[in-house]
Amino acid sequence: MQITYYGHSCFGVEVNGKKLLFDPFISPNELTKGLVDATTVEADYILISHGHEDHIADAVAIAKRTKAKVICNAEICYWLEKQGVENIHPMNIGGKVKLEFGNVKCVVAIHSSSLPDGSNGGNPMGFVVESTEGNFYYAGDTALTYDMKLIGDYRSINFAFLPIGDNFTMGVDNALIACDFINCGDIIGMHYDTFGFIQIDKSEAVYKFNRAGKNLTLLEIGQTIKK
Repeated sequence: MQITYYGHSCFGVEVNGKKLLFDPFISPNELTKGLVDATTVEADYILISHGHEDHIADAVAIAKRTKAKVICNAEICYWLEKQGVENIHPMNIGGKVKLEFGNVKCVVAIHSSSLPDGSNGGNPMGFVVESTEGNFYYAGDTALTYDMKLIGDYRSINFAFLPIGDNFTMGVDNALIACDFINCGDIIGMHYDTFGFIQIDKSEAVYKFNRAGKNLTLLEIGQTIKK
């Protein structure tokens, strides 16, 4: 798998030749200026965890340009339809769908959700992606929740995207507990440093993970790695 970081909680993941784009928030993000151009980002599938602007801002434009299939909850799908997005697949927590690259399972996320116009964003959720190239968990915006143990009990996770910025989501210390719940110690951090409320000490975060025998990867915006 190839992973590209587009800032905040937005990642591109190439799986079995298909490009997955998670929570596209690029053009309004001051940290991406000169590093990522939302008008050139590619996607075959767009997965949206919830309706907040810092996770959906570029979804309509990218979906229309790329014709990518958008996977999200039903409420966000209805909103996207009103914006002229046609290729959508509504889901909800507990559901799983088989797609060209593998399976997507929707799992619990504890957060809030409203859309940019203030309308109902439905329930936030995370995604477990299962493929022949490996399995990963994209947590979305969430608190630490005991439901994460269900992921670790029933699935083998190779790596996970976890929020670590605190304030609006869990922070580093709770993310370490989440690692134990999901039985995965290989973590890519997200939802940190974009705003003043979620700035972190990155050196301390990496140290805490290393001390616990786990790995925390903090990517530079625009950086691509392989898993």
